[in-house]
Amino acid sequence: MGGSRSAFGYVVLRIVAAAALGAMLGWFFGSVWGGVSSTLAAYLAWNLWQLRELSLWLQNRSVADPPHTMGLWGDVVAQVVRLHRRKRYHKERLTRLFRELRRSTAAMPDGVIMLDPVGEIVWFNRKAAELLDLSRRADLGIRIDNLVRHPDFVQYLHGGNFSLPAIVHLEAPMERYVAFQLISYGEDQRLLMLRDVTREVRLEQMRKDFVANASHELRSPLTVVAGYLETFGSDPGLGELAAPVAEMRRQTDRMTRIIEDLLELSRLESNDKPIKGLPIDVAAMASLLRKDVLARPSHPRLVEVNLESPAMLVGDEAMVQSAFSNLVDNAAKYTPPEGSMMIRWWTDEEGAHFSVRDTGPGIPAEHIPRLSERFYRVDPARSRETGGSGLGLAIVKHALLRHGGRLEIESIEGRGSTFTCHFPSERVLETPVAATA
Repeated sequence: MGGSRSAFGYVVLRIVAAAALGAMLGWFFGSVWGGVSSTLAAYLAWNLWQLRELSLWLQNRSVADPPHTMGLWGDVVAQVVRLHRRKRYHKERLTRLFRELRRSTAAMPDGVIMLDPVGEIVWFNRKAAELLDLSRRADLGIRIDNLVRHPDFVQYLHGGNFSLPAIVHLEAPMERYVAFQLISYGEDQRLLMLRDVTREVRLEQMRKDFVANASHELRSPLTVVAGYLETFGSDPGLGELAAPVAEMRRQTDRMTRIIEDLLELSRLESNDKPIKGLPIDVAAMASLLRKDVLARPSHPRLVEVNLESPAMLVGDEAMVQSAFSNLVDNAAKYTPPEGSMMIRWWTDEEGAHFSVRDTGPGIPAEHIPRLSERFYRVDPARSRETGGSGLGLAIVKHALLRHGGRLEIESIEGRGSTFTCHFPSERVLETPVAATA
């Protein structure tokens, strides 16, 4: 600021000096105002020349040297040079950062695509180009859904739920399974992550096929063994062999239940598409489940059913029956005879909900995230005693997924557990309540 003031003062001083010199020359030649005008005109011409030099330098400042000048023009040139150097420094720094970013993303095993707010491709790395056969010359600025036209990907891109990746089966440029994960950042900018999951999907399919085939192959011989054991068990002359045969029958029955659960789980996993189904009377189903619990030789002292809504659930009745009965069966097994159970059905603005609450031993918090895994048991010894297969909650989870629902588990160790099935609102069919006279 002080430099600008001194430069401006120097200009004023030069103008005054030029005017005084012009007045002296004009007095000598007999015209004072003529001398002053000529001197000021020459000074103005000099300033215009300096302005022209500055303009030419600004147009070619990347290759030309700054003009040599003084006074206010020198101060302007110096400020422009400082700004130019600062801008060039930041530009070089940003260029280095961008190059490092490009090198790091190019080295990533996953594909990365940067999208603008309307879904047009801004940039992509080498892996993304390989997975989707992209070209920088042809595909930059093109909408991603115009390049990847698979219905599952388009539905994921415009669905709004990006918490889970979408696995899409692509047939070009080569057949593979690609997981897409959309991440929002900045001002309505989006980052699309791509990962080749072909090996994982095929291994999972091989596992499903093996489980299904093995279960089918084991069911027939196990049925024969169970039949012979039942025949032996009815023989009154077994004597000391009666207890071992009874235990063999019990274990055979347990193996049969495990195989039946495996077959049902394989059936659910074979088709993950949502089902339409028909209206289901959940109130009647809950009442039947309560009767089944009370018909057990050992059951909780109190089994209640709380029906807070007359609404029906649209879905596959056999699948929903299997999911609900698994939850009720688990609660009945782990609730002591002096305990209680509550079966509840209600609806709200978020959808329909079916819960089973018990007063059993509860579940430690570290086990809850893994409860729906196949064969996962909190207490393996107790599960063997109660005859559990470890597949019940996995069946519940897959049945709910087919209906667009989810399973929520709440438990306090030593105080009991609550298992809740949440269904979306489109699965709810409201039924009119009959008017009373």
